[in-house]
Order: sequence, then C-alpha cells, then structure tokens
Amino acid sequence: MNYNRIRVLLVDDDEDDYVLTSHWFGEFQVANCELSWVDNYAAAKVAIALHNHDIYLVDYRLGIYNGLELLREAIAQGCSAPIILLTGQGDREIDLEAMKAGAADYLEKSQLTAPLLERSIRYAIERKQTEQKIREQAALLDVATDAIFVRDFDDQILFWNKAAERLYGCKQEEASGKKTQELWQENNLSHLQEALQILMKNGSWQGELHQKTKSGKEIIVESRWTLVQEFGNKPQCILVVNTDITQKKQLEAQFLRAQRLESIGTLASGIAHDLNNVLAPILMTAQLLETQIPDERSRRLLPMLITNAKRGANLVKQVLSFTRGVEGERTLLQLKHLIIEIQQIIKETFPKSIEVSSKISSNLGTVFGDATQLHQVLMNLCVNARDAMPNGGKLKISAENLLIDKNYAKMNLDAQVGPYVVINVSDTGIGIRPEILDRIFEPFFTTKELGKGTGLGLSTVLGIVKSHGGFINVYSEEGRGSEFKIYLPAQEATETIEETEQELPQGNGELILVVDDEAAILDITKTSLENHNYKAITASDGIEAIALYAEHRDEISLVLTDMVMPSMDGITTIRTLRKINPDVKIIAVSGLATNDKVNAAYDVGIKAFLSKPYTTNQLLQTINTVTNRN
Repeated sequence: MNYNRIRVLLVDDDEDDYVLTSHWFGEFQVANCELSWVDNYAAAKVAIALHNHDIYLVDYRLGIYNGLELLREAIAQGCSAPIILLTGQGDREIDLEAMKAGAADYLEKSQLTAPLLERSIRYAIERKQTEQKIREQAALLDVATDAIFVRDFDDQILFWNKAAERLYGCKQEEASGKKTQELWQENNLSHLQEALQILMKNGSWQGELHQKTKSGKEIIVESRWTLVQEFGNKPQCILVVNTDITQKKQLEAQFLRAQRLESIGTLASGIAHDLNNVLAPILMTAQLLETQIPDERSRRLLPMLITNAKRGANLVKQVLSFTRGVEGERTLLQLKHLIIEIQQIIKETFPKSIEVSSKISSNLGTVFGDATQLHQVLMNLCVNARDAMPNGGKLKISAENLLIDKNYAKMNLDAQVGPYVVINVSDTGIGIRPEILDRIFEPFFTTKELGKGTGLGLSTVLGIVKSHGGFINVYSEEGRGSEFKIYLPAQEATETIEETEQELPQGNGELILVVDDEAAILDITKTSLENHNYKAITASDGIEAIALYAEHRDEISLVLTDMVMPSMDGITTIRTLRKINPDVKIIAVSGLATNDKVNAAYDVGIKAFLSKPYTTNQLLQTINTVTNRN
C-alpha cells in the first residue's frame, strides 16, 4: 500500500454508488486517494476499529441501521480520522445532527460531483491536521509548570491551562468566561494599570505581582504579558504567563534577613569598638579619682559613675558577643550537665507560679563549644520565657539527638547534613506576634518596657549559636506560647551516621498519597519515599487529595497530609478522607505543632504526627510504625 496516498473507506450498501465513486477516484485521481469499500454496518465497524484509513465516507442509509449511528459509535470508540456523511436531498435535520455528532462534513448525494468530493476530502483532512496541531499545542501548554492563560480586554478568561488550575485552585470550566478579579485579588491595582499602559505601548510587559487566591493563599508571581492579535473571535487579547515565585521570595527574604543582621552586626561591632575607647578612660579616671579626692560628698558620686561605666562596658561585651560570638575556650561538652545546672538556678530564682520540667535523651551527643556562652544562651531563653509568663505557666527544657539528612537540609536553609544536638526551650506564655517574629533577633529590638530590656538578649543568643556552627528555629502562637529550638553540631563518628542511614526501614512498593501546598516539600518527600521502595502520588491541597484518594482508594496504603493548606485545611481533609474510608491510615504533618493542633488531629483519627522539617529517618520510621500497626 502506498502510504503517501490518502486511504479512503466508502461505507455504502449500494454497489452502483461504489462503482460511480470508484470511477471518480480512478479517472480524475480525486485528491490523490485510493478507495476501499464495505457494504454493511458490521463490516464497517470492524474496518474502522482497525484504524487503517485516513478518511471515511459513510452513507446515511445502511439497511436497518444508519450512518449517523455508525458515526457516533466510531467517535465513541476513539476514531480520530475525519468522517464525511453522505445524505439524501433536503435532509437538513440529519445534516445538523451529523455535525453535532462530530462529522467532518456532510454531502448531498444528489449534488455530488468529483470536484466537490475532492474539495470536501482535502478540507476534512486539513481541518483534522489543524485540530491535531492545536491539541498538541494545548497539551504542551498543559504540561508546562507556568500558569498560562489568555484574557480579553474586558478581563474575561478565554484560555486556562492545567498549571493555572493548580496555582489558583480553579478548574478550566470554572475559570472560562470569568473575570480575573473573580478568581483572585490583586494587591496593587494601580500597578496593573501601569502594566497595561506599557503593554499597549510596547506589545509586552514583565514584572512581579502580589496576589491572593480565593482560598486566601497569598502568592507572588513573575508575570509576563504579551499582546495577541485575534484569539478566538476576539480581535485583541493578552497572553499571560505567571511563574509562582512565592517560595523563592521567602528564601530571598530569609537570606536578606541574614544579610541585614550581618550588616547590623558589622555596624554594632564598629560602634562597640569606639564605645570601648570612650568608656575605658572614663572608668580608669573614675577609679583613680576615688583614691585621690578628699571631699566625702564628691567621693560618694564616683561609685555611681564607675557602676554605669561598667554597665556600658558589659553592654559592649554583649554587642561583641552578637557580632563575633566572642570566641572563648572551647572543649567537648555534655549539655546534660549544663541543662541540669540551669534548671536548678531557675527553680531557685524564678516565681513559684512557673512550673519547670526537663527531658534529656539518655544517649545525648557531645558538642564542641564554650560552656560559658552556651550557659548564656540557655539563661537568656529561659529569662525571656519567664517574662512571657507574668501570671505563671509551664517552662520545659529538653535535649535530644537529631541526624540531619538531605531531606531535612533541603527544608531548612541553615541546616547541614550531619548529627546535631537539639535543645528545646518552650513556654506557655503570651507568644510572639506574627508581624514581629522576623525581627526578634535584631540587636536593640525589644517589646519590653523602657528600662526592662536592652534588645540584645536574642541577638546575643543568635551570635553565639552561629559561632558554634548551629542555627535556631522559632515556633510561636500568639496567646499560646513560644518554642525555641537550638541546633548545635554534635561530635559523632562518620561510621555511626552511615550505619544509621543503612538501617532505615524500607517499603514494599506501597502507594502513599502526599498532600502539601509547598511544591518543594512534595518533591523532596516523594523522592525520599521512592528511594526507599515506596510509590508516591502528590496533591497540592485538600480538594485535590480527596479526588486522588477517591480514584486510587484501593491502591493507597497511607496518606501523609500537611495541616495548614489553602482551599481545604488538614483537619477538613482528614475528616473527608475518613468519610470515604473510616479505616484510612493518616499521618498529619505541621511546622507549627502546638499541643492543641496535635490533639485536634488525633481527635479526628490520625495515626501519628510528624513535625516539619523532618528527616528521611523520621519519615520512614513513622510510616513503618503506622503501616505495621493493626
């Protein structure tokens, strides 16, 4: 068979019609085609199912059946080749039904000629090829990670790809025809007007937009606009490509905060040096005058001068501690003894309304550090906890080992792969307001009353911890308390780490549904699971998770879901999953693991709780425990 020619199948129970059509094809070389023929409905069904032809000519009358039925059945079974229906004279209703059913064209047999047949075949083939190209292009747009959509100048959506569905939480059928302001809020409308003016002048615009989706999720997008002439039936439209850079901006902000602290530290270091030069002669002169001035009244004023000069010198020392860590004598330390000592001081000096408790791991690792400085770190955190509980409360100090792996390190910018000792200081006090949480480590920043705090306590803590190669994580909920986690590199043999990694529990090909609105965490967790013999599918919110679980219920062994998500939060997601399957095994995950949230999650039926960030070991051990539990 010559595949360069167009292969046509005629379905007609009238042999005379076949002879005439064959004559047209043979004598006039219609559209460079070769013709095949079947004369009944059953044979036509078999021939169409083989997909051996490029186009089908189907007569409407086929014995007790008709061509319209064949057309519908062929399209339902996946026939992608064009089908032209041949009808009798004046059958307008049949012609309309044929086009609705998916016919490429219809021809009246009484008017049919060789040139008309050739034109119809060429038109049907070209249209099908064009439709295929459009489908391919649309498919490419749908696999793109950027949100791509087209809107007209009335702000109505004309096209909406899959990534746009994921970013804005709105399906194509829901978004189509709606205005963008119905799908999300722009934080700066005047910025949009400026962008539109530039677009009309230059044909394109690019910039950052801050938006809020219908679910309340705040996002930042890198947006590119292009002016498009003629899209659909619209003379002029705007093609928009939006890249979600929310996480990138968060990391940039984290980096800039670190830079800002470093800059402030450099400035503070210079000021501290100058202050030392000012205070040193004042202190020495005052002490000298104390022995030389005979006047009793004047001598009584000198101790006040000396005391305040010393106080200034101590402040300078604290500033230097923040900026340089004030290198002292460093040795191998067992932090257990330091915590016990701190706890004893607290019990003797803090109000009795504050209940103090500690929990220290029996095999706690050692750290290489300065005992005096680390003592200062713990005391500063405990004093802050005391001040946050003016009416009493609970102060807890705990310490444990943590092996940070690549999984954990990818979730935390400051973490390095390796063993750490984690000291946790938590209270049940007033908590920290979200708007100031990013500023608490800045030197001289304080929320305490004038004269009750220098604003150097936490900045000193940060300086000392960083000088020891560690980092700090803070969790706080206003009105419910705060939790400071100090991570210090532990001294542990490499062989032990490698041995621990080899002993990680492995899966048996079980399918796990991972639910989280952070794309990076989804990717990291999925990779970790697949590297340890699990299968994983992911959902970016609760609604998508419910749909995936309903589709793969019999295959999914366990669900790992974040608690704080847009569209549908973790608690609602868990409740809905348990309505679908009361026996579903669920592990809840959160970066803000307050007792209330943990308890609420257990109340709705979770099997375990995992705090972010988590290591691969913590993830696999938790999954192993839950899946093996009856």
